[in-house]
Amino acid sequence: MGKGLSDKVAIITGSGHGIGRASALALASEGATVVIATRTKSQGHEVLAAIESSGGKALFRQIDVGNHLETRAMIDEVASSCGRLDIVIHAAAAYDGGRIEVTSLGGLETVLNVNVKACFTLAAAALPHMRRGGQGRFIVISSVTGPRVGMPGSAFYATSKAALTGFIRTAALEFAADNVTVNGVEPGFIDTPGLAEFVAEYGREAISGFIPAGRLGRPEEVAAVVRFLASDDASYVTGETIVVDGGGRLPESPLVIR
Repeated sequence: MGKGLSDKVAIITGSGHGIGRASALALASEGATVVIATRTKSQGHEVLAAIESSGGKALFRQIDVGNHLETRAMIDEVASSCGRLDIVIHAAAAYDGGRIEVTSLGGLETVLNVNVKACFTLAAAALPHMRRGGQGRFIVISSVTGPRVGMPGSAFYATSKAALTGFIRTAALEFAADNVTVNGVEPGFIDTPGLAEFVAEYGREAISGFIPAGRLGRPEEVAAVVRFLASDDASYVTGETIVVDGGGRLPESPLVIR
């Protein structure tokens, strides 16, 4: 157990699995009290048990961040019960795929609600508590899909993640006077449950062949960047996004990789 985040309180949405789970474990290992904010009770309790068994401190709050009234209430309740709020990480995400010409606007609304609108709700609700504490960290798990690259059938998701770039930069400017930094992480192909269907369709070996690193990333590798952005070491970093993709976006052509 480290001590770099000792006495800090962190809320992590979508922390029942994947990158959110890895981030919860990483911050808890540095001494933070981690609030596991996720929809699925069984996953939340599993992460809670994993943190506590390692000597860390955690709380579980079952929440659907698409419900903005409940999200605001959860933020206020945690800040009140813990006496402070230092870090918010928005790792929850929704995905609805399909070609533009055949997709429904209902799917677009779902994706925007969770990926983008919830980000506004979380930040607006957290800022007063961070302001009272004199500092804060707001971190968004975005994606290379949208801000950096495109993929057929991912227009809703890509659009939502591209929108987060504008949010991060604007919020960083607005929150700077309160000593609150706002940053993002843009993962590429990370070996998470959310990527399982894609891997099953195209094959792990084929996907890895297009990545200069030669493999899918691990959630813990993204969480390491999240841990840095949440720490005092990142106090002079704001309005930025850090790509974690094994170099996947770099080649002009896949022919130069393998």
